Formats: sequence, C-alpha cells, structure tokens
Amino acid sequence: MLEKITVQVFGTKKSQATKKALRFFKERAIKAHFVDLSVRKPSRGELIRFAQKYGVEALIDEGSKPYRESGLEVMRLRDDDLLDLLVDKPGLLIQPLIRSGRDIAIGWQETFWRTWFDQVRAS
Repeated sequence: MLEKITVQVFGTKKSQATKKALRFFKERAIKAHFVDLSVRKPSRGELIRFAQKYGVEALIDEGSKPYRESGLEVMRLRDDDLLDLLVDKPGLLIQPLIRSGRDIAIGWQETFWRTWFDQVRAS
C-alpha cells in the first residue's frame, strides 16, 4: 500500500542527493512533490519543523560553497537569526529535506525512508 505515501522533497535540481532521492521514490512508485529551493524559498515554518527534530545547525550544509563563502564557521548566531538566514539563503541548507506527513528527514537517509514504507505496508 505504498500509494498511501506522499513525500515532499525540498532541494535543487543541481543537488546530486536531491536527484538521487527523487529517483529513489520514483523507482518505488511513491508520489514525490518536488519543491525547488532555487525557485521557491522555504518558509520559516517549514524549516522550524526540521529544526525542532534535528536542531537548526543540522540543517546547514557545511560542505557547500555558499557556506564557505558566508563566513558562518566563525559567526555565532542565535537559532532565530540562523533560521532567517536559511530562509533567505536556501543554498546553505543540506539537501534534500524530506517530509511525509509528520515524518521528516534531512539529507540522504535511505534506511529511514524504508522504515516509513515498512510501517505503511504493515498498516
């Protein structure tokens, strides 16, 4: 009953991890709604959902070019200010951000996604 699962994939078309995630869901016939962060910035409320589970700093891609250019490694920002920065500069976000109902995941987490599907099959 995987048709019950719908996922929202936040990322960019340039992100290899996002492409890989979209392919992962497509191969399993799971409906994925892609939100291109280079076209539409994430809402603060959406990022708060991820930050509440993982922490704001976990949302930052420290290996990205925008991160290296931003000087964030030497800055000390409050979580609220950091969230505002991530909304304004989504290139700083780790990709993909995945949401399926109340379940959320950041980055490539195939094992975690498979757990979602197993739970749906069991229900």
